[in-house]
Amino acid sequence: MDSEDTPQIITHIEHNINHCLFDCKWIPCSAKFVVIGSLPKGSGTLEIFEINSGELKKIKEIERPNSFKCGTFGASSDIERRLATGDFKGTLEIWDLEKSSQVYITKEHTDIINSIDGMGGNSLNCGAPEIVTGSRDGTVKVWDPRQRGKPVANMQPVQGETRRDCWTVAFGNSFNDAERIVIAGYDNGDLKMFDLRTMSLRWECNLKNGVCYTEFDRKDIPMNKLVATTLEGKFHVFDLRTQNPSKGFAQVLDNSSKSGTIWVARHVPQNRDIFITCAGNGQVSLWKYEYPEKRCHLDSQGVAVGVPGKLKRLQRMMISSQPINSLEWNRDHLGLSIATSYDQYVRVLVTTKLNLQ
Repeated sequence: MDSEDTPQIITHIEHNINHCLFDCKWIPCSAKFVVIGSLPKGSGTLEIFEINSGELKKIKEIERPNSFKCGTFGASSDIERRLATGDFKGTLEIWDLEKSSQVYITKEHTDIINSIDGMGGNSLNCGAPEIVTGSRDGTVKVWDPRQRGKPVANMQPVQGETRRDCWTVAFGNSFNDAERIVIAGYDNGDLKMFDLRTMSLRWECNLKNGVCYTEFDRKDIPMNKLVATTLEGKFHVFDLRTQNPSKGFAQVLDNSSKSGTIWVARHVPQNRDIFITCAGNGQVSLWKYEYPEKRCHLDSQGVAVGVPGKLKRLQRMMISSQPINSLEWNRDHLGLSIATSYDQYVRVLVTTKLNLQ
């Protein structure tokens, strides 16, 4: 039975857009959001909606020849609010949505940009603004939007190694002007952690299923936790505070889902220990990570080993008949989120009682 303090996930608004949707992002400091997708004829669309009196109103649309796949505001300030997008041809673009104009374009990827993340646009003392892109061409590239053309870092397989499709990338550990890490997940289950300060591969493992989504619980703190979702209904939560030389990071695995691929996992901005997962059958599940009494202990050789915590499911709700392929929490309003699905609907969701968890 649900107790009085159990969060509820409520679909506040459902809006049919009638073409393929891939991503959605809140426009910072506003009641507006942008939906990223493609039309049947293959062109890409950026559609801006505003929430007004419980309804969605489309206020702007930008159409481009190539389908868009993903977007982020992370490398832009709340004043400029510039959206970076990746498309099916491997093009990275940055948009001034107010003027509907493109302010940056580069095409260094040779195939679709599957995933994009941004960092440094807003937070003070956490490094330069940067964008990271992951592509089917097997490369992960880091960009400084103040520099035209070439990426500032390029992570690719060594000569002779198979190029794996990179499905997801994310920034983390960006707690000062020097430190920054990129995590990348691939179709063969590889999860790789790149240290941008030392320009080295810091850690890697294989999750045995294609990695669909990765996210640090916070980008701008010394790395604390990481969630990675995979095919076959599984996700892993890693405790990143202790890295053992041989065992790596402690982790907890959830494979209880019978709802297909876990497409997305997003942490609540106001509480880094609560996150939501989005599944292939249209179900969302709300989770809380519970820390162990001690997060590490010493092994027989006196080397620190991490101790995994536990996962508690707070709620689950079926909100769509098709996979939910993107979700974003609103950082200004606790419990407010938007989501897109392959059923061609964008939804505004309200999750209650998160302040009681």
